[in-house]
Amino acid sequence: MTNTASLEADYFGLESRWLETAPGENTHYHDLGDGVPVVFLHGSGAGVSAAANWWLNLPTLAKGVRTIAIDLIGFGQTQVPDDVQYGIREWGDHVLRVLDGLGLEKAWLVGNSLGGWVAMQLAIDHPERVEGVVSMGTGGAPRKTAALSSHAKPDVTPAGIRAVLEDFVVDPTLVTDQLVDARYNAALVPNAPERFASVIAARERDRSDMPLTDADLSALPMPVLLIHGREDSVIPPERSWRLAGLIPDVELHLFANCGHWSQVECADRFNTVVGDYLAARTSSGA
Repeated sequence: MTNTASLEADYFGLESRWLETAPGENTHYHDLGDGVPVVFLHGSGAGVSAAANWWLNLPTLAKGVRTIAIDLIGFGQTQVPDDVQYGIREWGDHVLRVLDGLGLEKAWLVGNSLGGWVAMQLAIDHPERVEGVVSMGTGGAPRKTAALSSHAKPDVTPAGIRAVLEDFVVDPTLVTDQLVDARYNAALVPNAPERFASVIAARERDRSDMPLTDADLSALPMPVLLIHGREDSVIPPERSWRLAGLIPDVELHLFANCGHWSQVECADRFNTVVGDYLAARTSSGA
């Protein structure tokens, strides 16, 4: 483990694991609990990692299911070869390599923002590998306005990370100095600014070139839970209302007084909603 991963672990309190998922690709992840496997996919903010998205959720949800949270290629501490390519399907393929490496035929997917988009696209492309999806503030739609355009211009500095995180929440006091420092330390990997610029460019390219389509969403065969913060200014809640009108087996939960970071800002309520949903939809949820 690198020193920066140690600094991150000190704050988030999650044990690091590593899995060789391809030549030159060493995936950093966290694995807690037993039972039905549930893979957690983070969003794409500066200094993002699996731990930085899910540290308030994994220990609680792991009481009922097996929680596996990965650093997607291009993010966190996952190591990648020099010729790595990024994009929605490339991130989905990385998830499949993790499932294969862990010997898992199928899993639930829980995704936040970009992670929700990756989860939905993977469910569309490989429904045989996905038991169900939980998605918060789902990405994958063309950007309609210039609002929050700074999110497409990476600023991997403490000030830049703070600015993005404060856009994620209604209550800015949640963005503490310790949290900003932990996110910044998580971003201190070789060539971090260049790598982050590459993954954000790939995200913006695919937002235009291959957004989630109505036809594909309408054909999803697995259960889907959508979660959204009513005050989300990054991806407005109308996004989830629209998805809920397309997906056949869908439930939608809207949190009041909550922004884009529902799993952090409403952690206790989030854990209850997701835990109850998984318990109702799986044989080993508690």
